[in-house]
Amino acid sequence: MPRAATRRHRLPLFLTLAALVLGIGPLPVEPLAAQQHHHGHHAAARDLGHVDPSAVGVSAERLERLDAGMQRMVDEGKLAGIVTMLARNGKVAFVDSVGVQDVESGAPMAADSIFLIYSMTKPVTAAALMMLYEEGKWQINDPVSRFIPELADLRVHAGEYADGSPVLEAAARSMTMRELLTHSGGLDYGFDNHPVARAYREHGVLDADAPLQDMIDKLGMLPLRSQPGAEWHYSVSVDVQGYLVEKLSGQPFDEFLLERIFEPLGMVDTGFFVPAGDVDRAARIHQAADGGGLELADNEVRTLPPAGPSGGGGLYSTAGDYLRFMQMLLNDGELGGARLLSPRSVEMMRTNHLLPGPLSTRPAGRGFSFGFEVVTDAAAAGEAYADGTYRWGGAAGTWFWIDPETDLAFVGMIQHRGRAAGEVQALSRNLVYQALVR
Repeated sequence: MPRAATRRHRLPLFLTLAALVLGIGPLPVEPLAAQQHHHGHHAAARDLGHVDPSAVGVSAERLERLDAGMQRMVDEGKLAGIVTMLARNGKVAFVDSVGVQDVESGAPMAADSIFLIYSMTKPVTAAALMMLYEEGKWQINDPVSRFIPELADLRVHAGEYADGSPVLEAAARSMTMRELLTHSGGLDYGFDNHPVARAYREHGVLDADAPLQDMIDKLGMLPLRSQPGAEWHYSVSVDVQGYLVEKLSGQPFDEFLLERIFEPLGMVDTGFFVPAGDVDRAARIHQAADGGGLELADNEVRTLPPAGPSGGGGLYSTAGDYLRFMQMLLNDGELGGARLLSPRSVEMMRTNHLLPGPLSTRPAGRGFSFGFEVVTDAAAAGEAYADGTYRWGGAAGTWFWIDPETDLAFVGMIQHRGRAAGEVQALSRNLVYQALVR
């Protein structure tokens, strides 16, 4: 595509854009010392107001490498379009949009483009469940079956007989809430060729057009992939957490998120569907075409509320909205006067909670917390992240990380299935950290 069609909002506009996207007016640049984060102090200044990057220890000259790197991914035909945002010390230091939302229409990517964020829904669901933890509704070591009796007395897949029929054994115990929150309870996702994964697909465990109770009923009939607490395995655990939010709050899951998280944080474009009037702002999912270039992989945008909102992967959002959620966590649970969580609850959410057995099935230097992968040893993890960084991404390539050590939040939004997603994510980490100069 011609370069003119792939570019919108270069760096000179990013401060104006930050104000536009995040709904904030121009703010005076504050000295760095006034913005330092000391366990929630100076929270009023940590409002995602826009500042000159130098005010928060970021080099504007070096940010041009980040801008150019994202543009290069588009110019080389690897991605259709990208939106990136960087906040430091509670202030927005960089907003950039490159490329197009859709290679067929050529609609330019914009800072307020809407993305299907898939598994970046998971941290939001975890935050909702932690809000109910703060109300005393559950404890970390509670058996999940205390709240979901359908998940009591489950069986575990333990191999196959000669005729191919499954060998099933009794679960040693019910999975705990800790295990549900860390993907170590024995549930599956249905992605690979394991017999339990195949059973998930055959029974349609995840079905946005069916109520969440339907998912629970099916899980109650199917075996676990492993004994509770035996290993880390990515799973439908967070969809089950969404169901728990409904049960513990007495409120539909989507309504709970709207009233308790999205509205207080000013996340005006986040939800389980895109209103019909905003569909033209929705970026479409792409993949590499056989003959080179890109093609649409999935042109469907949900415009009506799902019957079963997916806590594991159903949300649409914008980079600006998601940055507000991230900054709330970086502010120890508060943003703009709305406190969702206490500092201790946020600390629990970003602490590795995997016990030794499941931890051994994670990559080196990476644990798992309540909703996030957490970097326990940055050198072992082989990344520029500081220790304690917590992060995740979505199936269509969206990604983010929150780094308390350097007081940084970064979010990147794309809609792409394939290797280029991993490439842009790795590139962004190099180019963000090289721009931090103090």
